[in-house]
Amino acid sequence: MDRATYLIALGSNRPGRAGDPRAVLRAASARLPGRLAALSPIIASAPIGPSIRRYANAAALIESDLAPPAMLAALKAIERAAGRRRGRRWGARVLDLDIVLWSRGRWHSRNLTIPHVAFRTRDFVLTPATAIAPGWRDPVTGITLRQLRARLARPRPVDPARTRP
Repeated sequence: MDRATYLIALGSNRPGRAGDPRAVLRAASARLPGRLAALSPIIASAPIGPSIRRYANAAALIESDLAPPAMLAALKAIERAAGRRRGRRWGARVLDLDIVLWSRGRWHSRNLTIPHVAFRTRDFVLTPATAIAPGWRDPVTGITLRQLRARLARPRPVDPARTRP
């Protein structure tokens, strides 16, 4: 396969072998398979689900010859090496690495869907991703990361039926 670019989301909310969650992300970014073309600043975000620990999140652009299934396998190996163990969904974790976008567009298999199915609604993915690839277009909607991020940040009207005087 020819070289492609991947947008990878990185997250951690538990200390690991590399140290605190921010150190875990820095160590993981150095191990990503391929050439690291860009790394966003690390941001803090609220957890989704039962975890009470705040997350450290970042995004990386990597150039690689790996096909999506091989990239996924490489990312899972990095998670395991960092100390991640399978647990409950959305629980605290040492490291979470997700393929968000791929320069070749879409991919779908039993274990992997690109673009990531939930990235459009997750500020903790879009904020760091927009910092390094604001013009990258979602292959499904055609909307740029900058535009997707702006949509999340836009104030929404309040439903008068749900407000109390």
